[in-house]
Order: sequence, then structure tokens, then C-alpha cells
Amino acid sequence: MVILKNEILYVEIAEKGAEVRKLLCDGKNRVWTGDEKYWDGVSPVLFPICSRLNDGYFTYDGKEYYMGMHGFVRDTVAEVESATDLSATFLFKETEETLKQYPWHFEFRVTYTIRGNCLDTAYEIKNTSDSTMYYSVGAHESYYCDGGIENYDIIFERNETLYNVTYEDKSVPCTRNILLKDSNVLPLYEHYFEIDSIIFKDVKSRYATLRNRKTAETASVKFDGFDYLLLWHKPGAPYICIEPWAGICASNGGVTDITKKEGILKLAAGEKIVFNHSIYYEN
Repeated sequence: MVILKNEILYVEIAEKGAEVRKLLCDGKNRVWTGDEKYWDGVSPVLFPICSRLNDGYFTYDGKEYYMGMHGFVRDTVAEVESATDLSATFLFKETEETLKQYPWHFEFRVTYTIRGNCLDTAYEIKNTSDSTMYYSVGAHESYYCDGGIENYDIIFERNETLYNVTYEDKSVPCTRNILLKDSNVLPLYEHYFEIDSIIFKDVKSRYATLRNRKTAETASVKFDGFDYLLLWHKPGAPYICIEPWAGICASNGGVTDITKKEGILKLAAGEKIVFNHSIYYEN
């Protein structure tokens, strides 16, 4: 376990998956505890896909590659490339096992940095193959909700009109009910999550704030560079996940060709890209 700490934040990060497993702000827990009764995760990192593939596989160059939900990084032990009290970098590279699931060579670095009441996260992706690499990347971070999610609102940077996009048979996109109309405040309700996630494809805001209506405690998430935003919660559990994704669920009617997957990104041979997001905690 790698520990970051300053006068406000204390963060524990596991080498497996480079996953934040504990985060305290002024001594108060601000993330889910990983209770297996509901969900044993806390903040898994999603790479090289987000969500699931059609029938659990994709095709590329005439071959089939099977990969579990959210990719393999969350189950892989990283190399700790550097670590101080304020920042740590975790490195993932291809292995014989990953090449069975994903045909590209890569370097994927996750860097966490704390400054004051803020946790910055950077995902650096480098294609070390000799062909164009197709990928997605995303965060799946949890936020502890004291007393349950119905004590909380999501407050967007701008007024939004947002639809929850759900998927029939996990492959066909279907726009269901509108959740927010020309407003920036989304009250959270348990029944929203009876199907699964809330998926927003058309968010104009570049940050959103989780606010406790009773205490005014907040956690604000900045997500420049991420095209999709998801909310996820297991009914009855005292947490909400706010998830910036650069990528989305398989949704194009059973097409498995990864080069045609909705939301898929590509990186030329030898190129590098960095995605950043930040979380600000206020008690």
C-alpha cells in the first residue's frame, strides 16, 4: 500500500489496480469502505475498456480477444515507479497474459498527487506498438454518502438537460426518461439505480459537485477531456460513484470490431496522451 498525506488529506493506494482504497479529509472518511455486502471495490481504474464488450469479446485484424468488464488493469499489480508523501506514479505494461486479451504493447501510468484538499489523477497512455492502438480509459471513484444517497444532490457547473441512456440486452442503445431539464441540480434517488448506472452522453459541464443537503459537505469532480459521465450505486448502500469516462458501453447492435466501437479512441504508434481529473473535498 502506498500512502499519500498532507495536513488535510490521507490517501491509501493499492498496488493492485493502482486503486485508491481509503481517503480521509480532515480525518473523516470520504470514500466507500469496500464492504462486500454491496461492492468490494472503492475506486477501480478502467483500462483499456470501459464497461463490457458485446458477448465479452472484440475483434481486431480477424482475431477475437476476450476481456472482462472494465478491462484488466483493475486486477493487475502495478510497478510503483515513484512515490513521495505528496505524489505516486504506478506503471502498467503489456504482459503475455494481457496480449491474449488485447493485442497492443503499451505503457499506462496512473499518477496521484495531493495538494491541499485536492486529489489530482493523471492517466498517461503511450502506444509502444507499431500499429494504431484502440482504447478507452475511465475512473470509477466512489464517494461515501452519510445516511444514504437521498440526502445528496449532484450540482453541475452549468444548467443541463440530461437523459439517462440505458441499454437493452447490453447492446442496443435506448434513451429512456429525462432526469434533468434546464437545471443544474440533480437530487439523487434510490429508484434511479434499479436498472444499473445512469449514463450521460451530453454533459456540457466540466465539473460536478456532490453535496450533502443537511451538512453542506461537498466533493467536486473536474473532468475535462472525458466525453461521458456515469453515476452508479448499489441500492441501499451509502455511496455514489461519479465516473468520468473516455469511452462507453458496447452499444452498436452487436458489432464487435473494436475500430467501430462507439466512443473508442485511438493512438498512433509511438504517441502518448494524458487525461486528467481532480477531486476537491470540503467538510
